Amino acid sequence: MTAIATLKFWVELRRLALRLKRDTSGMAAIEFVFIVPLMLVIFFGTIELSNGVAADRKVTITARTLSDLVSQNTNVTNQQMTNFFTMGTAIMTPYSGTPMTLRVSAVSINNSGVATIAWSDGQGIAARTVGSTVTVPSGLVVNNTQLIWSEIGYTYTPAIGYVMKTAVSLSDVCYTRPRQSTTVTRSAT
Repeated sequence: MTAIATLKFWVELRRLALRLKRDTSGMAAIEFVFIVPLMLVIFFGTIELSNGVAADRKVTITARTLSDLVSQNTNVTNQQMTNFFTMGTAIMTPYSGTPMTLRVSAVSINNSGVATIAWSDGQGIAARTVGSTVTVPSGLVVNNTQLIWSEIGYTYTPAIGYVMKTAVSLSDVCYTRPRQSTTVTRSAT
């Protein structure tokens, strides 16, 4: 290759490089191809995360409501307990399609500060054994009192499954004191 041919080659190569640098006709399509997958992950991830947070919030509300409803009574019957569990499931709407566990227990604290189960009912989970010792948060231990303890469990399964691919177990508990009397009793009728 002669010197002139080499010079022409480099001049032509430089001219093509400058022309390529100025040509942006396909740039938007290339950017679109790179950005769309990222935007889809962000979009569906936001939806799934928002739904998960909403489901977790409903679990908390259900625990508080169940405990609050029981604590407003002096005696709870089978029919009332069935109604309370039905209300707890209704609160979880639209997430109530997946089975959830609900349990309400009356916890009696004796004059030594020992907490035991006075009565317990469960839906989707076994009731606690009457007389069994349980641990109550230290700030709630008041001798010779009773607490109503609700426990809720729910498995959140993402609707889309694009970002969150596995189910997440959500749970919450709530303690309330009886409002109408010092204890809430449990009877069949």
